[in-house]
Amino acid sequence: MGPGGSSVQVFRRRGARPAYRAEGAAATAFTALDQRLPLVEGARALLRKAFPDHWSFLLGELALYSFLVLVLTGTYLTLFFDPSTAETVYHGRHIALDGTRMSHAYASTLDISFEVRGGLLIRQIHHWSSLVFVAAVGVHLLRVFFTGAFRRPREVNWMIGVTLFMLALLEGFAGYSLPDDSLSGTGLRTANAIVSSIPLVGSYLNFFLWQGAYPGTGLIPRLYVLHILLIPGIILALVALHLMLVVVLKHTHWNKRGHTNRNVVGQPMVPQFTMKSTGLFMMISGVLACLGAVAQINPVWDYGPYRPDQVATDAQPDWYVGFLEGGLRLMPPFETNLWGHTVMWNVFVPTLVLPGLLFLTLYLYPFFERWVTGDRAEHHLCDRPRNRPTRTALGVAAVVFYAVLLLGGGNDVIAYSFRVSVNALTWVLRVALVVAPVLAFRLTKRLCLALQAADRELLTEGEETGEVTQHVHGELSGGRTGISADRAYRILVRDVPEPLPRPADGRTARGQRLRIALSGWYYRDHVPLPVAPGQRREIAERTAGPARETAGPPDSAR
Repeated sequence: MGPGGSSVQVFRRRGARPAYRAEGAAATAFTALDQRLPLVEGARALLRKAFPDHWSFLLGELALYSFLVLVLTGTYLTLFFDPSTAETVYHGRHIALDGTRMSHAYASTLDISFEVRGGLLIRQIHHWSSLVFVAAVGVHLLRVFFTGAFRRPREVNWMIGVTLFMLALLEGFAGYSLPDDSLSGTGLRTANAIVSSIPLVGSYLNFFLWQGAYPGTGLIPRLYVLHILLIPGIILALVALHLMLVVVLKHTHWNKRGHTNRNVVGQPMVPQFTMKSTGLFMMISGVLACLGAVAQINPVWDYGPYRPDQVATDAQPDWYVGFLEGGLRLMPPFETNLWGHTVMWNVFVPTLVLPGLLFLTLYLYPFFERWVTGDRAEHHLCDRPRNRPTRTALGVAAVVFYAVLLLGGGNDVIAYSFRVSVNALTWVLRVALVVAPVLAFRLTKRLCLALQAADRELLTEGEETGEVTQHVHGELSGGRTGISADRAYRILVRDVPEPLPRPADGRTARGQRLRIALSGWYYRDHVPLPVAPGQRREIAERTAGPARETAGPPDSAR
């Protein structure tokens, strides 16, 4: 090799030294960090996780990504919003309110809408994102409830989800109360009445929260701290814990070939789930941006600044707290005077007792159903709602109950729009609040049993082809063909608990009698399927719990 070639080789080696040093430094830094943080184990576990491929499991991601849009837009709005309730005179670009006395909070909201570049767009994206976030969390909870995904070992994750839903309601209320416009001020006046209705401590809480007699000066700054700091921080922590438990406990899946109660089937994180999830985030962001650009929401400049002595007749809160307004309007006037103290039951019961019972029921329902069934096994297969008619009917009845309360929150608008008496409409809704959930329960349960009967007919007679055949003697009959093996598998593989048996001696404690009665009410009604003994053994094997299950037999056998 000549001198020229030798010099080129030397220069190449010298040029490669910085790259080698950089690689060595990166490897050393990663090793040092991995010794202190479980990076390799965490990344390996995440890459090995199988993600579900059914569309219904995307509802949780819809809530997560709408919350991410909320955080991004809310950070931008925080830079310009002033939560002070001190009065000022407005001289901004909105000429209609020029010279009007208002709070700094309302004036800064107008400045964001009309003077900050892109402020109105970000404000409306933020508001639409909040509505989508609360709706997605609520629908996700309904999906988990109707499919039985709250059962062991996911009870804690269910309780985290219920807590997230409650925090989402509180976060939304705090957010739309900040602008201090006429609509949000009316909502805060309602909140003031709710706090005042708490027996014994209501007046003290009122002075503490509002920092004096209503309207006070301290609530909006405190709501601002809750809205941008405390509640989002708790939500982020609970979301992280929720996702960690999803990775550890694995997801549920629908019953079909290859899916059992002992395995986890899904798509790998890279590239299928990553691409699908990224596309979903882009679509959610795009839809919310389009809504913020073309669909006006919360035009605070039309409402005007809040005045404690003024209120509009059609003031309605956002839909997720509309059930509280409906409870206030439908509750008959009822109060009690005791030793100089007035207890306003017509405010206290619908706005504090009713939501408290609602969330308490949601928290305890997984343990209640386990107590009724005596089932302590793990469940990783989703229930078809038709196969659990009582649970499905209870869920639909609760949704109908909420819908009636929501209609009650807008009884004045409905009465004005349809030219009916608001008093007559209120009484109709009061009756519906009691009758409609009962009718919805019975109708849903009968519909679930009818769908079970249709599944039995598919197994025994096959599916209708639409062809009609006329026999020699003139009789007409519809043509049928057998269903596919996959469809038959989806119908047959199901877990149908039996009611708890009564003791042979007939002597039971009062609590046990109640438990047996509830178990019969839950699982007495179902349509049996034509299953051969061999198929029954195969179904039991598919629905059996994981091999690590050591909980033993159900309570009824102990």
